[in-house]
Amino acid sequence: MIRVCVAGVTGWTGRAIAAAVEAASDLELVAGVSRSDPASYSSVAEALEAVGVDVLVDFTHAEVVRGNVHAALERSVNVVVGSSGLSAADYDEIDLVARERHVGVIAAGNFSLTAALLLRAAVDAARHLDAWEVIDYASAGKPDAPSGTARELAERLDGVRRPALGVPLDEILGASEARGATVAGTQVHSVRLPSFVVSTEVVFAAAGERLSIRHDAGETPAPYVAGTLLAIRAAPQHVGLIRGLDQLLGPDLSG
Repeated sequence: MIRVCVAGVTGWTGRAIAAAVEAASDLELVAGVSRSDPASYSSVAEALEAVGVDVLVDFTHAEVVRGNVHAALERSVNVVVGSSGLSAADYDEIDLVARERHVGVIAAGNFSLTAALLLRAAVDAARHLDAWEVIDYASAGKPDAPSGTARELAERLDGVRRPALGVPLDEILGASEARGATVAGTQVHSVRLPSFVVSTEVVFAAAGERLSIRHDAGETPAPYVAGTLLAIRAAPQHVGLIRGLDQLLGPDLSG
């Protein structure tokens, strides 16, 4: 039985994850963390001191996720990170501490299985096409940009190569900011408007043709449940950081 604590247990995604953990025969929800719910613990540190936990699941927000992860690692607790807001440097530090503590961390910008397939398809496309940009859509109220999904996608593409640019950014005439932010070598354009949840699109281009790969999330947290449960079960089996749910889906058979 894997003992689970969900940080953000009363949130949009956390509530669905907690219910799924309670319904699973091999998982046990032993604690929840929420600042607004008096029936939950008010901090991750408090929860982990009070009960034995095997895996912390964090679906909070960018301002607190780093502290929550380190609170778990300091206590040799495995972690599943579903919150955005961590930088590449943050993840390097998390990997180092996790290895020192001999625990596993599974982090994904998006725990949807179809979003994981977007990552896999995009990496394959980048092996054959040398120009691309990413468009990141989210709700008007999302404070962090780009989304964790878009950042993870850019960093994964950087593992293949840097995309070609028609005009170098320092030679742009007008407002260079219009070309987006450079994230791990890729230009990322963050759109924040009502009616979006999280959508991520990568546009590849070659002479005379384009390929768009896009993932759109619906208005319920249902797409994230199966992937999060997969990560909860996988975290205690690893040491160090694994980034991207696609890394848990088996071998990439694309060659």
